[in-house]
Amino acid sequence: AARAAAVAVGYLRYLRGGPGSGLQLRELRRARRQDIDDVGHKYYLELELEDVLDKDRTVNCTAEVLYHLGSKTSAPDVQLTVQGELRSTEEADKEFYNRIRSLEKELVAENIPDSHGNVPPELEPIHLLAWVASGYVIWQNSTENTKFHLAQVKHVKQVKRNDEDLQFDFVVLLHEMVSQEVLPWEVTLLWHPQRGARVPQS
Repeated sequence: AARAAAVAVGYLRYLRGGPGSGLQLRELRRARRQDIDDVGHKYYLELELEDVLDKDRTVNCTAEVLYHLGSKTSAPDVQLTVQGELRSTEEADKEFYNRIRSLEKELVAENIPDSHGNVPPELEPIHLLAWVASGYVIWQNSTENTKFHLAQVKHVKQVKRNDEDLQFDFVVLLHEMVSQEVLPWEVTLLWHPQRGARVPQS
């Protein structure tokens, strides 16, 4: 159930995350598994999530995660309902967007957080966008026997584009908690304050 919860949170980060918000699991409140003949295993979860930038703010979320039988290639199906309002990040998003757009040289950074676990304040939005990007990777590549966690952004490079989107090419280190492997992963993220995030390739 904890592995299914990690998939649900990864999916939600991809859908709703951004440079001004990061959701993490505070508590897995309830879980049950249903075995569906010839289809797979479905988990029904009740989660409590907290905002990493505002620990007092929590939302409840119900999720259904379906792992397809024997499939190593198709991502689990995830359905989510969030109860309660996430705080608005509109202002922070706009500010970040304008700051990045006005840089004379494209942003490049590595090792977020550093070896002491510190994230410089000006890189916090980039770290949260890495959560969004790795949320996609976690959702797409998880099976019932894996549990991925973003350990570190090894490298990130902004790529100039001709359209309105911001593009970041990440190399992230994902810690697979079951096998204890650490896997480097390349993932490209496009982000715009109005349109949110999408991953064109990983």
